Amino acid sequence: MPISFDDSKKIFKLDTPSSTYAFKVYDENYLIHLYYGAYVPDNDFDGYEKRRQYASFSASNAHLTHTGFSADTYPMEIGCNGCGDMRISALQIRNADGNASTDVRYVSHKIYSGKPALPGLPALYANDDGECTTLEVVTLDKVTGAEVTLIYTVFEKLSAMTRSVVVKNTSDKTFEIEKVMSFCLDMESDEYDLITLYGRHNSERHFEKRPLAHGYQGIGSRRGTSSAQQNPFMALLSHNGSEDFGDAYGFNLVYSCNHLCETEVDFNNCTRVMMGINPTDFGWLLAPGESFYSPEAVLVYSNEGLGGMSRTFHRLYNSNLVRGKWKHLKRPLLVNNWEGTGMKFDDEKLYAIAKWAKETGIEMLVMDDGWFGHRDNDRSSLGDWFEDSKKFKNGMTGFINSVKDLGLKFGIWYEPEMISPDSEIYKKHPDWCIHVPNRDRSVGRWQYVMDMTREDVRDYLFNIMSDILGNNAIDYIKWDFNRNITEAGSALLPPERQKEFFHRFILGTYELMDRITKAFPHLLFENCSGGGGRYDPGMMYFSPQIWCSDNTDALSRVDIQFGSSLCYPASVQGAHVSASKRSGYETKRNVAMWGSFGYELDPADISEDARAEIRGQIADYHKYYDLIHYGDLYRIISPWDDPYKCAWEFVSEDKSKAMLTLLIKFATERRNFVIKLKGLDAGKNYICDFDGRIRSGAMLMNAGINLHEVPEKDGYSLAIHFEEVK
Repeated sequence: MPISFDDSKKIFKLDTPSSTYAFKVYDENYLIHLYYGAYVPDNDFDGYEKRRQYASFSASNAHLTHTGFSADTYPMEIGCNGCGDMRISALQIRNADGNASTDVRYVSHKIYSGKPALPGLPALYANDDGECTTLEVVTLDKVTGAEVTLIYTVFEKLSAMTRSVVVKNTSDKTFEIEKVMSFCLDMESDEYDLITLYGRHNSERHFEKRPLAHGYQGIGSRRGTSSAQQNPFMALLSHNGSEDFGDAYGFNLVYSCNHLCETEVDFNNCTRVMMGINPTDFGWLLAPGESFYSPEAVLVYSNEGLGGMSRTFHRLYNSNLVRGKWKHLKRPLLVNNWEGTGMKFDDEKLYAIAKWAKETGIEMLVMDDGWFGHRDNDRSSLGDWFEDSKKFKNGMTGFINSVKDLGLKFGIWYEPEMISPDSEIYKKHPDWCIHVPNRDRSVGRWQYVMDMTREDVRDYLFNIMSDILGNNAIDYIKWDFNRNITEAGSALLPPERQKEFFHRFILGTYELMDRITKAFPHLLFENCSGGGGRYDPGMMYFSPQIWCSDNTDALSRVDIQFGSSLCYPASVQGAHVSASKRSGYETKRNVAMWGSFGYELDPADISEDARAEIRGQIADYHKYYDLIHYGDLYRIISPWDDPYKCAWEFVSEDKSKAMLTLLIKFATERRNFVIKLKGLDAGKNYICDFDGRIRSGAMLMNAGINLHEVPEKDGYSLAIHFEEVK
């Protein structure tokens, strides 16, 4: 069994093929963490919980003074606030007496096959019960009546597990949850580097590494989204670790709103790691009998460095997060009109793009922002999701049908969570936007944010979107979100529940997305938030691909895509060839091919030579689709290691095919240059389309391929393909 309980030692052991996670029921029913790391077959963890105690400053349970136990020093499986544990806390409940002292102890547990869903929240799933095993550990705070269930699910074929928390009020008085983190992990050392993904609009998910230090470190968002600024991902890598070697621990939160990812190194040089809802501006009143579910966190361990960690995340998300018709179905190659036309379009201009797309081999036209209300710029009409009749001579339905008659699929852009002050719906319902009394309503991009906590708002959006989606032959929607949330509050929430706003907001968004995807299961759903502002596993649960960034310049995009790949698979990464000027179409193609390939341009600006080149790119897209979307990714040269060039490789699951891509960002002095491939089968022979030679996998991985004749010039790139010779 991947999860076992040794009743004599009171030890829980959670195993995958390459990792072990262990904790125990200690004296007085404390839950104590023992180990998380490379797989160990036995469970002789006696004494692994012990930590040094320092005089009286680390207080102890009076019944355990003789043992040396202190909640301030021992590795707690769930660190609680106010009862001896002085480190950052994973759980803080303010009870009816007004204090926030929290102390939960083990009561019972159960182990079963499969994985439970989390009500109202996205979460990973089991394709069948034999794929996962789940452990639920029930704990109780006897004073407040808070029953806290820790849920662990092990994915038996991958070195991955999920963690979440359920808080139930079993008392007769209401209490307030002030902090509930989705997992708490106490590690025995501080010999790690902390890796996070920072950024901004047009420059998301850049790699940052720094050594752990005593005290607090971490990242978070208070923007109402998972954010472009700090992605809800972090990793710990052993100091001697690298892309291919060393202990790597990856943590990712399946959540699209305010988050907090924290670490603390204590005076024993031990590290606590936590991840969950950001407690700033958060609180949740829980009445007797009610339950609160935390978002789910994903934990991945690899002893093969960051590369092994990443590939586990990729396989896990492709198999157990992405859902629906388009999980494995080949997705249509699209052209989006946004960078070509902006909002300055009519049906004739769009039809010309559609006609070119059909002639070139593109399979879908996506009509972006500007088709609704009286939307000629970004100052109006959000919320008025009915067609702008001035832009469609025969109506939008007639135009869509004309595109379908060409043999193309058709997609459409929405920004459902936004409302323009200059819109019909705002004039009717000014209270539908997020606002607080007596304060000005901040604008961003000349728009407000809809109050998604309200059922009437969600019903309006579902009905008006369904009117378009249900009465037209639409195959795809792009769902955008283009500003942060300010003046956070709802007109319908009482004062004592205003701190619930942000979590209720994202639950409302999830509920609407769930309704839309269930009502229109055929739709290919692509998420977007000014590009990558909600590039998180919560959104990937609803949309099998997400627009990676509004920055489509290939030389900038490659840094964003490398950072994204630490956790997120190529299959969800929206990447397009655009009309950016800094590189040629070959480099644009090579970078955009690392994802759900497409185009953003106006064919009127494309030369005949470029058109012929694009037709060749499209043939390659079809040829290498499975290799890129479902193959294993190896980062060969990362931009955080080399500012001048980078390289990456995809290898098919059966190791019969590989594609190596090299990009020279900035030319340097010419020198000998050898690249060693990764992930091949050492015993197989491969033919290389770069030089026509046949080499063994062992030769390619150990001796490499000599590329000293590759041109050294800014923006040059090259894709080299290898295929097994049988």
